Amino acid sequence: MSGRFVRSSKYRHVFGRPTKKEQCYDNLRISKNAWDTNLVKANPHYISVNWEASGGGAFAVIPINERGRLPDQLPLFRGHTAVVLDIDWNPFNDSLIASSSDDGKAFIWKVPAGFTLRTEEGEQPADVAPVARLVGHSRKVGHVLFNPAAENILATSSGDYTVKVWDVESGAPRLTLKHTDIVQSLSWSANGSLIVTTSRDKKLRIWDVRQEKATHVVQGHAGAKNSRVTWMGEHDRIATTGFSRMSDRQLGLWDIRDPKEPIGGFETLDSISGVCMPFWDGSTQCLYLAGKGDGNIRYFEYAQDKFEFLSEYKSADPQRGVAFLPKRGINTHENEVMRAFKTVNDSYIEPISFIVPRRAEVFQDDIYPPVVGSKPAMSSREWLDGKEGLPAKIDLGSIYAGEEPTEISSDYNPASKAPVSPRPRSPVRQESEPTKEAPQALPSFRGPPPSMKEQTSSIANLASKFADKDEVDSDDGDEDTSSFEEVSKPFDRSERNTSKVEDKSEVVALSKGLSTSSAPLGPEAPHSASAPPPSQPTSAQPKSTAASQTAAASPSSSSASANPPIQSYLQEIKSLLEKQSLTMSAQTDRIAQLSAEVDTLKTTLGGQQGGNSGGQAETEKDERIRALERELEKLRS
Repeated sequence: MSGRFVRSSKYRHVFGRPTKKEQCYDNLRISKNAWDTNLVKANPHYISVNWEASGGGAFAVIPINERGRLPDQLPLFRGHTAVVLDIDWNPFNDSLIASSSDDGKAFIWKVPAGFTLRTEEGEQPADVAPVARLVGHSRKVGHVLFNPAAENILATSSGDYTVKVWDVESGAPRLTLKHTDIVQSLSWSANGSLIVTTSRDKKLRIWDVRQEKATHVVQGHAGAKNSRVTWMGEHDRIATTGFSRMSDRQLGLWDIRDPKEPIGGFETLDSISGVCMPFWDGSTQCLYLAGKGDGNIRYFEYAQDKFEFLSEYKSADPQRGVAFLPKRGINTHENEVMRAFKTVNDSYIEPISFIVPRRAEVFQDDIYPPVVGSKPAMSSREWLDGKEGLPAKIDLGSIYAGEEPTEISSDYNPASKAPVSPRPRSPVRQESEPTKEAPQALPSFRGPPPSMKEQTSSIANLASKFADKDEVDSDDGDEDTSSFEEVSKPFDRSERNTSKVEDKSEVVALSKGLSTSSAPLGPEAPHSASAPPPSQPTSAQPKSTAASQTAAASPSSSSASANPPIQSYLQEIKSLLEKQSLTMSAQTDRIAQLSAEVDTLKTTLGGQQGGNSGGQAETEKDERIRALERELEKLRS
């Protein structure tokens, strides 16, 4: 693990847990319309899904606790004369839902009290009629989205290239945002004052809704397929998914203050052809990406202005639609941080729980910060008059305990902590600084700041670290403690030079031994190349150490005190090289002398053999020649 660093995160080990088929919502007829929508939406009490119906459009509402195989005949929400394209739940009223259709209208529906899908035997299910009709678009209405901060404010996008903002209470459009092409996706800011949209003209637009003006219009994803956008909660950032010119799926992070291009450029995900649906979780700062046509759900954590990949839920069952449950509806007893609902084979809906693995059986407050509750920040009239605000948050710990949700201020920040109050200072320290006011300690400090006396002693202790050892031992009586971090001594380069001189002296000594061992074979080699004793360069080490310590204590005199030792080292090295050259020349002369002697013996032996003479003398000369040749080879090697 040396050299590897793992980023710390509470959600690094989050995993997706699928649900058995018996606990899914089965026997459904999900719409097969090709319009790019999520098909399914959820809140803590109900799940809604676009229905494949004949004779006009419809959608179904399923109580979240009624799992398993559903009846063949269900009570449907009928009223549209064409297929239903999109639906959205009111964030502050779990029984109110809006729908949009290909007939150019948007309807508001209310789920009856005690609504259930299972009826008595022989009883026909009764369909539900809309409670309000919003008429104003001239083409199909493709998307509906409630304001996350204001009550009863609804945005609708249409094929007439407009986005209308409705006051549901009056049923009239109040604002209109004009585009140049069909809107593919839209998302509100956390305070409900801004909207971001993507359209078929590949433009990303950020709107000041109440001014009916686009504050920024920039180039989005360059691909021809649909792109999606989501506002990242209370951040001034937005996330987009789309395609490149080469049809690679991309992820982009944008700063709404300067959205000329995404932060760090587009990140390529893969080459799958399905649209990627983004979902933002503001409490855990995680982004979930679910792809159409594949069974995978990736999730990233937003940290340091970038997305850090956490993990991926993989499934062999492809999905066409996905919805995520609001955080106030998750199961905190199982450490569930998110729950998704995906459509499978257009016949059933499968819940997927994203869980943080913990063994403790108590409420994990570190993974459950406060979340947005069900109380709006303002009314529709106040919002139209220009008011801004964030809805109140609730503490999930109260829901864990089975109590009524406890409201927390909307400006609550779990990262902020109360400053730590400084401990009272001693009277002696107060008398040492009578004229100075004691500074307040920052939250990261654990005690009062050091006095002037402590700082002076700390600096003295720091300087004593670089003094000679004898001086340090003599000053052990000073018991002042230092508030500075201990700093190691600087590396002494003189030690490295000393080691090099020692190595060079060993080489010279070795060459001396070689010349001495060859002395019996001829004239004695000159002893001018004898190496100096090894203790000589070592004795210079204390001097160099003292010089470096003195240089650390007084920087002004460092250059003057460091030059003499360096000059002496260079002089010693130069003399050693000269001595070694003399030794090598002596050995060369010795080799030449032995070679001449060998040649003379060979000539003499050859002349005697030509005269046909022999005997013991010839044998001795032959052995002498071989011995001289072996010695010559040794010297040459």
